[in-house]
Amino acid sequence: MTISDKRLRRHLLTAVLIKLVVLTVLWWLFIKDSRVSVDSNTISDRFGVPTSAQGASK
Repeated sequence: MTISDKRLRRHLLTAVLIKLVVLTVLWWLFIKDSRVSVDSNTISDRFGVPTSAQGASK
């Protein structure tokens, strides 16, 4: 392995690590505390599927 190959490997590894850190920080700042509530009636209305009582036998 030549010196330029080692340098390229180091630069690529550094770039990947920096990107991972940036993505982690962005997730931590903007997405971590986001919550999505799911309502079965709203979902069934959107997809046109009739809702049934939970646990009811068919």
